[in-house]
Amino acid sequence: MNKEMTINCIRSVGSITIPKEVVGVVGRRTFASGGGKAKKGSKGGGAADAAKASTLSKEVKSTTVGGANIVKDGIDPKILSDSEYPDWLLHLLDKSSSLSVLRRKNVETLSYEDLKCFVKLDVRARIKENNSVSAKN
Repeated sequence: MNKEMTINCIRSVGSITIPKEVVGVVGRRTFASGGGKAKKGSKGGGAADAAKASTLSKEVKSTTVGGANIVKDGIDPKILSDSEYPDWLLHLLDKSSSLSVLRRKNVETLSYEDLKCFVKLDVRARIKENNSVSAKN
């Protein structure tokens, strides 16, 4: 994947919206409202507040990472241009080769990163094999 595709994937994750109906189906905890009738002048208005919250402009949705704020009084961070992100960030989504692919290659011609990956995956496979053999005994 190239850099632009990676950043576009990250941007698209931030712009995912979930309809109210889906959230209601997943789980909702309700309490008795004291007789079933709302009093005049009550401060309820939950449905009106929900409608206001979901009407963010499309411009705000496309320029910010929704839900990434962890500070109580903070705001969601803005999406920056690709050149403003560090190079290592774009390599986080790179897929490494699988153990079967690395076993077919000549170990002496592997790059350092591929060799590290091969050793890690080979050790993991041997541990799994040893555990399965000892579990049967």
